[in-house]
Parts: sequence; structure tokens; C-alpha cells
Amino acid sequence: MSDLATFDGFGYRYPEQADPALSHVTFDLHGGLTLLGGASGSGKTTLLRSLNGLVPHFHGGQAWGRATILGHDLRSSSTRRLARDVSMVFQEPESQFVLATVRREVAFGPENLGLPASEIAERVDGGLQAMGLLELAERRIATLSGGQRQRVALGAALAMRPTLLVLDEPTSQLDDAGADSLRLACRDLAAQGLAVVVAEHRPWRLDGPGSQRLELDHGSLISPGTTRSGPAPLGAHRHPSSGDVAWELQDLAIGHGVPVATGINLAGMQGEVLCLTGANGSGKTTLLRTIAGLLRPLSGSVQRGPGRCAYLPQEPGGLLHQATLEDEVRQTIRWLRLGCQPGPILREFELSSLAKTDPRDLSTGQRQRAALAAVLVGEPEMVFLDEPTRGADARSRAMLLRVLDRLAASGTAVLVATSDTHFAEQIGDRVLDLNQGRVLARGQAAA
Repeated sequence: MSDLATFDGFGYRYPEQADPALSHVTFDLHGGLTLLGGASGSGKTTLLRSLNGLVPHFHGGQAWGRATILGHDLRSSSTRRLARDVSMVFQEPESQFVLATVRREVAFGPENLGLPASEIAERVDGGLQAMGLLELAERRIATLSGGQRQRVALGAALAMRPTLLVLDEPTSQLDDAGADSLRLACRDLAAQGLAVVVAEHRPWRLDGPGSQRLELDHGSLISPGTTRSGPAPLGAHRHPSSGDVAWELQDLAIGHGVPVATGINLAGMQGEVLCLTGANGSGKTTLLRTIAGLLRPLSGSVQRGPGRCAYLPQEPGGLLHQATLEDEVRQTIRWLRLGCQPGPILREFELSSLAKTDPRDLSTGQRQRAALAAVLVGEPEMVFLDEPTRGADARSRAMLLRVLDRLAASGTAVLVATSDTHFAEQIGDRVLDLNQGRVLARGQAAA
């Protein structure tokens, strides 16, 4: 089989950036699964975007060297031409949606290819089924959870039946069932001789026999480490609670008009880290927002103690609007009249060197750390984090563990809603599962 993509000394620099994002990258891409690793900011997203022409044609900047994608010269072929055969799912899939409902979004790509109606319907049903979306087909995308939206973007990409499928952190918000569905879909595509290229901080969720590994470091390809079959074992972090209640739920019902969970009786303690897991769409975000005071309960009550609540949404990019990262943290300090400076929290998240950088120029993983720094500055009494490890590499996860340990030790009550069960078991003093409308101890079956 001929190579599907060939890079020979390829490099790229974004506009107004001093350092190249990619430097003299050389490799051949064959059919099958390729896993792309590297720390946040190492150039993974830039390399993926070069496979469909967004780099350099959409972003501008300077490119050099040679790159051929499916027989087309990257520097002279348009993104429009490459998009016929290359499908990409971004790290923030909600940014690529065009239409309002799940079925219409999945159909959008095949319709734009001018295919017969019967083939469009077949492709749409195949994409929906592959990602477990048939029951959600008529739902409005705006009503879906982050993980469900990620499945929609993946289903839409599969419906294009591309020659090359490019996925940027595709399991970052998926529950275990969603990750398994994606792994099987990737395996089936690879068996057909297609190329699937995945940037993934948790490669064991998708890895399989015969997969190729590439790894980037500061824009250059390096020898990849040995692929692990699972997450690295790390000791659990436990925090002695003060025994004082920070917030409490009594006979709570939550939802958007229609209840997704009822009869919830739960309390969060000062100095405790409580983690909430559950399937995509189970209501984790709804419960978190209700406890934080951002949504009204359908019935029952939420009681919060005095003090500041810090909230990280599932889409942290929506928090970042200032000209520099340092300005983002200063904005929180100014609004809340905190008696502190940005320096310590930026150092904790290893962002000091990026303090003067526009947040829009950061990688997704770096933006996640930036948003965490902006909401966690100071000493909040209560912390509510929604999918805080989204797009986080191992180093970023370790930083977050240390910060949450510090906050818990100072008496902060921490609640984390996450699909990352490994992280929950590491940091959580208690791990609860939202299952069929009930909050249960993780592993406990719903009656």
C-alpha cells in the first residue's frame, strides 16, 4: 500500500509567533491506527491540522519542507479539496457544529458531498449507531452533555466515510462505554485499510495490535515511549475532613424541566474532595451547576455555607476573554477583591512563562490550566469543577492533584464532576456515581 501521507522536513510557524510549532517533521503515514503523543503545547494539534490543510491555509503563518496528503501537495491543495477525504474532530467539538439537532448535524457532511438521499440516510444511521446515538438522534445539540456532544462530532466524522480520520483528544469527555465504542470503530476502520490518526493523552483507551506511535516534543518528533496498557498507577490522595458541612442537598430533584435525578440527599464537607462520576448524559453537569447555584432545583433544597464558590465549566475557553493569561487571573482578583497576586497560582500550574500570552494562542491543555488558575486563585471555600482533566496530559493532571490537595488541606470543600474515573479514584475521598437518576457509591448497582 502506498503511503497515505508523507512529511519530509516539514515545519510551520503561526503568524506573529517567534518559535515554530513544528520543526523538520519527517514520517510516513500508512493505513491503520496511529497514536500521536506529547505534552500539552508540543505541537500535536498543529500536526493534526496539517493533515486536512487548516495548517497552513486557514491559520496562515509560514510553512516549509514537503508534505503530501493522499497524493495532494499540502502547500498547494486547498482545505476544501482535502476535506473530501479527510475528516477531523477537534479538541473542542462544540466549536464545529453547524445545525441544531443530532441527526441533521451528522447528515451535514454527506449532504454537502451531493450524495443520493438513500446513501446519506445509510451513512447517517451508521454514524449514529457506531457512537450509540440512535436514541438521541432527534435531540437538540444544545441540550446534550459535553460527552454526548463529543459523540455527535465523532458520529458526523464517521458518516463521511473518510480515507483519513483525524481525532484530537476524542475520549477527553467520553465515559468508558463511549471510549469502547470509539475504539471498536477505529479498529473496524483500520481493518478496512483506512488511516486513523489520534492525539490522545490516555492512549490505552484506544490502543490495539499493530498501532503506530508518534510522539512530539517542542514541535519535533522523538522516539516514542513504550505504550502502556493502562494508566500509570498512582497512590490515592486522602484528606482529613474537618467534619463541618460546606453544602447540603435535601430531597433534591434536578433537570431542565424534565427531572434527570430525584430524591438526592447529600452533603459536602470542608476539607473533603468529593468526586461525581457517571455515564455521559446522566446529569453530572446539571447536578454540579445546581449545587453551585447556577441552576434552580426542580424541587428540594440546596444549602451552602458562607464563603466564595469557584466554578469551572465544562467548556473553560468561555472564561478566557482578557488579552493575557496574567490579566485573566488579575480579573478574578479584582472582581472578588482578593488580597493576593497572580504569581503563586501561575507557578503552581507551571504557567509563569506564558503569563503575557494571549489565551487564544495556548493549546487546549494549556487553556484548561489557565482557566483553572483563573478560578482557583485565592482561597475559595467551595470549589466545583466540571471535567477538569479535559485535554490534560499526565503532568497537568499531577499539577491539579497538588492544587486540590492544598485546597483541601486548607479546609476547602471540593466537588469534581468527571468521566475520568482514574482521576476520581486518585483524588476523591468519596467517589459517587450518578446512575439512573440516583446518586450511589461508585460500584453500587441501582435498584
